[in-house]
Amino acid sequence: MAQFSYMKPPETSKTYEVGDVVEVYCDHEKGGQRTRGWLKGIVVQVDAKMVAIQFRSNVFLTDGWMVPDHILWYPVNSPHVRFPGEKKGSGRSDYTKDF
Repeated sequence: MAQFSYMKPPETSKTYEVGDVVEVYCDHEKGGQRTRGWLKGIVVQVDAKMVAIQFRSNVFLTDGWMVPDHILWYPVNSPHVRFPGEKKGSGRSDYTKDF
């Protein structure tokens, strides 16, 4: 019987590489307060479906837990990850400079 592969990488117009600076819409600390907005981070790992981004400030999961290693994982086609300067995908203008 022939084998079929049902899994394939997601279709994406963005390609990330380790070392890329990106902006992520996430919960983070700004001025000692927890806030949600765009935060700059660095891509530290990429595979066919996920991208790992590390930050210099504290970041939080949506259920409130702080992430101790400052790394969040996102699908490569997530609307919450963009290259700096891209404005489409979200009407929010909350921008946090971290680098």
